[in-house]
Amino acid sequence: MARIMIVEDDETNARVIGRVLSHMGGHEVSVTEDAEEVLEACTGGCVDLVVMDVSLCNTRYLGKTVDGLALTRLIRELVPAPSPPVLLLTAHAMRGDRERLLQASGADGYLAKPIVDHNELVAEAARLVGTATAAIGNGEWAMV
Repeated sequence: MARIMIVEDDETNARVIGRVLSHMGGHEVSVTEDAEEVLEACTGGCVDLVVMDVSLCNTRYLGKTVDGLALTRLIRELVPAPSPPVLLLTAHAMRGDRERLLQASGADGYLAKPIVDHNELVAEAARLVGTATAAIGNGEWAMV
């Protein structure tokens, strides 16, 4: 069981994603849109995976509005290595968006919303958590 933090400003999306990951995936899930809470949890090793909405509307850090791309970059910059993997969720699903958003954010995975294939979400979360767990042998990161 992984500890997954969902960063989402839409209550319905957060509830659906949380239920899928907890009921189908067997994971412990928390939900927030507070940037400081995300950074604190990541820094404290309390998160094994961050599922990040790209288009956050109400999230602020140090008085400035940040979207999911900026918050992912902050995780990469401010959280001591290795930081937890980040899975972007977005309605931006045009040709080239996946590559552009992954490159712009430094995230580890991408899924388009709406999430219609719940098995795909569970599988991608497992892949990313498994990748992070595999780094234990390198002494880089360990799930607690």
